[in-house]
Order: sequence, then structure tokens, then C-alpha cells
Amino acid sequence: MKQRDLKGNALLVYAGMTCLLFAAASCSKSGGSTVSQAQRQVANAVKPGNVSGTVKGTFLQDSTYFVTGDIVVNKGDTILFQPGAKIYMTGNYNFFLHGNLSSVGTKTDPVWFTVQNQQKFDNPSEDPLQDPAYKGFWGGFHGDSTTSFIVFKYTHIEFTGGIVGTAQTVGSKNGGYSPAIGFFNINGFVDVEDSWFYGCIDGGAAIENKAGNYNIMRNIFEKVGNVGSECVEVASGTTGNIAYNLMMGSCTNGVKVSSNGTTYQDSACVYNNTILNSGYRRYLYGGAGNAMGRGGSIDIEQNGKALIYNNLLVNDRIGLRVVGTGNYQGNALVVADTAHCYYGYNYNYGDSLVITDQFYPPGLLTKPMSTDIPTPSNYLPAGYTLGADYDGTSVVSAGNPKFVNYPLPINLSAGAYATLDRLAYVSGFDFHLASGSPAIGKGNTSFTVAKTKIPIDPSFGATAVTPPGTDIGCYQTNGSGLGN
Repeated sequence: MKQRDLKGNALLVYAGMTCLLFAAASCSKSGGSTVSQAQRQVANAVKPGNVSGTVKGTFLQDSTYFVTGDIVVNKGDTILFQPGAKIYMTGNYNFFLHGNLSSVGTKTDPVWFTVQNQQKFDNPSEDPLQDPAYKGFWGGFHGDSTTSFIVFKYTHIEFTGGIVGTAQTVGSKNGGYSPAIGFFNINGFVDVEDSWFYGCIDGGAAIENKAGNYNIMRNIFEKVGNVGSECVEVASGTTGNIAYNLMMGSCTNGVKVSSNGTTYQDSACVYNNTILNSGYRRYLYGGAGNAMGRGGSIDIEQNGKALIYNNLLVNDRIGLRVVGTGNYQGNALVVADTAHCYYGYNYNYGDSLVITDQFYPPGLLTKPMSTDIPTPSNYLPAGYTLGADYDGTSVVSAGNPKFVNYPLPINLSAGAYATLDRLAYVSGFDFHLASGSPAIGKGNTSFTVAKTKIPIDPSFGATAVTPPGTDIGCYQTNGSGLGN
């Protein structure tokens, strides 16, 4: 397949940090003094304790804060969260960002945005309608058209999606569900790396990027969306990379690329993600008619264009979805920019015929590629035409990707939708590839990832853009890729 570069069309304005300070060095406990890594700081320190209203400055390392009302960051101001800062949301509040935000934890000392003492219900017998992950205890982070950057690294973001009361930024609206992160400045960027998302309702997506550049890399998403929503949605002239993410049990899709019918197109590079058990809650709780033909893994529609390689798609309701019709099963759709969609080397696995019959969704224009796993020619009929029905019986439970600790095949005799809908969490499992996995060494490393103008910076830009991996999926046997 011909490879293409994806080039951004947004001119990013990188806000200068004129007020950078550095925290003091500390001493070790063992007698000899050691110098700790200096933590960046912007403007004044924010005093630990209750916080609300207009804020700027630094939330201090290993300090605890209680958000008691909406947080507002004015245009030109920045808030920064140092490693170990714990931010507990005490109600349905939001961060309204006219300025900028940087949350930079470490692997051993992450930043937390969560609800204090909130129990997680992670078991296959739990009723999703009662699960606190889908309650939306607080809103999220709303970037404005004046926000230059939003950066999250080694940060936990939990129980988001609450309904917005009084909207204060572009893209947010009164009475609307909140995304965990929303961004709307075509001259800005979002960088989210090595972070964790747990629980969200229906604010479009956990990460909803409607303009500008992005780097969404090496993150874990669990239980995103109740009756709608995806893990990541990029739209309206955005450019960037979505790679090495583990997405578990998304309501609709793991990734959605859509230009919303605008004249500005997406340029997305979606590679080396592992997406499991997605697309079921929309069907079960959002209404089957509204969900027909929608939801499951990766979706390209509404003039979107993308490169899509090396993704491991396991027991998702629908495989790679490239929309090529204006009306599908009663739903009005806008077609993708199919002339600029390039894909291959994607791995499909399904434990039910209702899944394997949708590896190449009927009625859509997803092209079977000879580099896909399982090999399409081994089960598609001779003379197969795009979007036609076919019989996937021969590939049910075929090609187990062999995770280190996850039960495949899964017995879905009681119903694929209800069973997989409840397996929407990663706790207790290990999705690294075991020795002998057929996904090892099958990745494509010859394509060029999206080129953005996101600066390389430990706090105010991207740490790194991990290149394509030799193994399919988010975990790589050479230790690169997702490391959480």
C-alpha cells in the first residue's frame, strides 16, 4: 500500500513561559544529601486545601487540594500540577481554561484528579447501570479558543462527564455532558502521554479534540461512555498521532476521526493501539436503532482522513469502520475522505459470529488488506465486494493474540453484547503479548507518523513521539510502547 505523510495545517503558537521558576532541591533520608530533580513552577504556589474560582500558578508536589467550585484560568495564565499532587473533586465542577494547563507527574508519583474514597466496581457481574464509573461525579477540562496548550503526563483522571451548569468556554454548553478533556483552538495543541482515564459519561469523548494539533500516546482508557462517546475523537482540522493506547470497553468507538463535514480535514495517524470489548453499551443502553452500524473500534467518517496501522482489535462489536455512504441502516452519515485513508496490518480477533461477521462491516467501505490478520482471503468469499455480507464462522476464536493474563477465548454463548459490555476494565489483567503471540513481529514500521508543531518539552510540550512498533498492539516486546 502506498504510504503517505500526514501534514498539519495549523500554525501553533507556543506560549513562552516567562515566569518559570524551579523548586528547591531536597535532602535524602540516609545522611548524605542528594539533589532531587527540580520541579517546574509557574507564577505563585497555590496553597493546599480548598480551591475554586479564578486560579493561576502551581499546585505543589505531593500536596492535597479539594475543588469546591468551578476553576477558571484566565487568558494568558497557566496552572501547573507537580508530581504527586492530589486534586479531589467535591462536586460537579469543571476546569474552564481560557489559559493553559500542564499536569506532569511521574510513573511512581502521578498526579490525581478524582473523587475521594470513591469505590470502583470492577467485576464482570456488576450491572453497568449501577456502576459509579458512569455517574459523572464531576465535569472535566474545557479548553477555549484562547488556550495555547493542555498537557497531561502521568496523570490519573477519573469519574468525569458531569453535566455542565454554566458553560464558560467554546465547545461547552449549558446542560451538556462534559468530556474529560475538550480542546477547541486551531492554533494550539493537546499532549496527553502515559496517563490513565477511568469512567466518563457521554461528553463526545474522553478526549474531544475539535481543533489544533495533538499527541495522544501511551495511555489507558477504561469505562468511557454510558450511552454514547468514544475514548478519543479528533475533528475539524486537527492533526496528530494516537498511538500505543490501551482502550477497554468504550461505549461507541475507541477512536473516531471526523471532520464534522467542515472544509478543514483531520489528519490522524492511528497506530499500535489495543482496543478491546468496545461498542456494546451504545447498542444496549443508547438504543439499538441509533447504534446500528456504529461503534466498536476505529471509525473514520465525515470527511476524515487517516493512516491506520498495527492496531490490535479484540472482541469489538465492529471492526475498522470507513464510512462510504450517506445513509446506513437508517442513520444519515457523511462519508469519509476514502481517497486519503490508508491502512493495513491490523489484527482482528472475535469470539462470536456476530463479531467476526463485522471485521469488515457490511454496508461500509473498509477494504480487506492482505496484511491484515487473519488473512482476509482465507475466509472472505471469492469475488467479495466491499460492504457485502460474508460468513465469518471459520475465524471465530481463531488467532488468539495470547495476552499474558486475559481469558481468551471467552465463552459468549450467553450473549456477546452483555458479557463484553461488563469487561470494560483492566484491573487484574495483563495485556502484554506472551511468548509465541502471533501479533509479535507483524507490525508495519515503514510509514511516517503525523508531523505536528508541538514542541518537545518536559512540561509544556511532548516528551516523545514513539515511532511505529514491530509488534501489533500497544505493548511491545522490546519494552517500547505503553509502559504503564
